[in-house]
Amino acid sequence: MKQVQHFKRSEMQFSTYGGPPGKAEISRLVGPELSATMGVGLARFDDCSIEWTVLYDEMVVVLEGEFRLRLSDRLIVAVPGDVIWIPQNTPLRYEGKAALVCYALYPVDWRARHNL
Repeated sequence: MKQVQHFKRSEMQFSTYGGPPGKAEISRLVGPELSATMGVGLARFDDCSIEWTVLYDEMVVVLEGEFRLRLSDRLIVAVPGDVIWIPQNTPLRYEGKAALVCYALYPVDWRARHNL
């Protein structure tokens, strides 16, 4: 049986991804090793633009800064406390200004399902 996990912010490890220009970092907290269904983590975006098509359903909660989600037909600008829902197969760009977000995604095994 899985155990309750406590992720202390002071102990979280962030890895760089995307850029330059700008900077993006991610701290993957819950993955397939802990959950059979969902993934969770934190991500930072600062003066970057990361192009991606989500291969999962994703929810983003803005914790700090200004997070921008650039879609083909609009730009969403979100601030702390805002929540964004992104359905699977949405092409987008993650952007931000000193943004820290918490994300949750389903299914957690999206990489295996897409042979990545």
